[in-house]
Amino acid sequence: MKYNHAPKNYICSLCLVVKGIENKHTETKKQEVFNKDKFITALLSSHGWPKNPGHVIIIPNKHYENIYSIPDIYLDRIHRLAKKVAIAFKKVYKCDGVSTRQHNEPAGNQEAFHFHFHVFPRYKNDNLYLNHLKKKFISPKERAGYAKKLKRYFKSKK
Repeated sequence: MKYNHAPKNYICSLCLVVKGIENKHTETKKQEVFNKDKFITALLSSHGWPKNPGHVIIIPNKHYENIYSIPDIYLDRIHRLAKKVAIAFKKVYKCDGVSTRQHNEPAGNQEAFHFHFHVFPRYKNDNLYLNHLKKKFISPKERAGYAKKLKRYFKSKK
């Protein structure tokens, strides 16, 4: 079953992130990756919402465009790490809750054609879903600050 929508000659910025490549096709810097193993990578999102700073994206290290093609072993690892990130948010960000989401195909609002799973810190009355049009680019300096906090947290758990 193939449900692929990446344009012809698509350069996958998330594959470049996994490889540690920084160039004109990537917005993510190496210091924004805070957790990586043989299968998956967790990084700070380059875009965010006004009342939900520091949201995270978890990706498979191999390229799978969407939920239809990704093997279950990756989904399992991604969801296990999402739980750890959610707990980290509670400890590090002192958030009131956590939301997760994942998009597939253009009609499902998928923008990067590499499977990615979002984990958002949530706060009382933050209106995350009402503020979806207020998404903005987050500076590498700001993202690095959040990544540093999460790296410290995950290092303390080893």
